Order: sequence, then C-alpha cells, then structure tokens
Amino acid sequence: MVRAGAVGTHLPASGLDIFGDLRKMNKRQLYYQVLNFAMIVSSALMIWKGLIVLTGSESPIVVVLSGSMEPAFHRGDLLFLTNFREDPIRAGEIVVFKVEGRDIPIVHRVIKVHEKDNGDIKFLTKGDNNEVDDRGLYKEGQNWLEKKDVVGRARGCPGDRLRIKESLELLIYIGLVALPGAADLHRTGFPLVRFLPYVGMVTIIMNDYPKFKYALLAVMGAYVLLKRES
Repeated sequence: MVRAGAVGTHLPASGLDIFGDLRKMNKRQLYYQVLNFAMIVSSALMIWKGLIVLTGSESPIVVVLSGSMEPAFHRGDLLFLTNFREDPIRAGEIVVFKVEGRDIPIVHRVIKVHEKDNGDIKFLTKGDNNEVDDRGLYKEGQNWLEKKDVVGRARGCPGDRLRIKESLELLIYIGLVALPGAADLHRTGFPLVRFLPYVGMVTIIMNDYPKFKYALLAVMGAYVLLKRES
C-alpha cells in the first residue's frame, strides 16, 4: 500500500546530477529502482480501483477548481465522493453530475426533486453562490437531471465545479509525495467529505500549466529511481 510521507529528504539539484547518478548505477541497481517506481504506480492504481469499488463512484477523488460556492469549498480542496445507487436523491444534498457537451463535471446542490410512482426521479440543481438554477448549464432542451447523469455525491455539503481528469495523476503524486494537511470537518461537519489542503493545488497548477505537470512527474520519477535505501 502506498504510504503518505514516505519520501526522502531532497531532490537532485540539477539535471546533471540526475544523469550523473544514473551513470553511476549498475544494471542491477537500475532495475531495482525501476521496479520500485513501478510498484508505487501500480499501488496507486490498485488503491484507485479499490476506491471506485468501495464508493461506487467512477471518480471518488476530485479537486475543486473554482470558488463558485465558497466559503464551504475553496479552490484546491480535495473531496471524496460516493455514489450508492440505492440511496434516494433528496433536496438539499450535493451531486456531481455530467452535462452532455461539457468536459468538466459540476458539483451543485439539489433544490427540487420530482419522484414518480414507478421510482423514476428527476431533479434540479443550483450553485449556492449562484442567483439562478443550473438549467442554463444543461444541454439544450434539458430541464431536469436524472440518476444516470450523476457521477458522485458529496453528502450533506455544498459543492463546486471540478475537474476529474487528473484525479489518478494526483493519486500517484500523493503516493510519491507526502500528504500535507489533515481532514477538515469544521467547515462541513460531515465525515464523508475530507479536505487535504495544498495537495489539490498541485492538480490546479498542472491543469493551468501542462508543461509543469510533465516536468513535475519527470522529476518525481527520476527521484524515485535514484533514491537509495539507507
């Protein structure tokens, strides 16, 4: 299992240091470090798949990218979501939903629910910090959401727009670097939502600056390859 905070004390000072250390390695050492790196990545993948099974959500970890529903959520907050299909959707709860034609899922509060006798449910959402409901965000001609549109649910808390594209990359990053911050229940009062400050900001920076993302992953990969057991 990937352990938080299991990194060494420093990174190589420069690219020359990295290549110099690589040249000093014999083949056995290099194979060992490559295997070590592969184990970290595969552990992150296994944890990710395990979270999907446990939470029922295709993206159980998401990062808030904007502040449309502050002060409940802030940019960079890391959230855990669930999506248990048997649980009914009720007004007041938070859902993560996809809209046809939009790449970025949205997290907003359910404000109205219509439930038919046959169990079919349609609902309307709205951002807490928005003046109008989300019908302007839905696809043309769509006035209500259905359960099939739901990606995940952050129960009992307000939400925000988010991007899940780099969630797996973020999990790998967490496996390579320490988890700063701790769970923050004061703002939400609900145990199913956790905040890991600063970690989510890495995803925001990677999203805003793609070159930084590749550079960061390359440096972390090189560091793991060069890390010696003490």
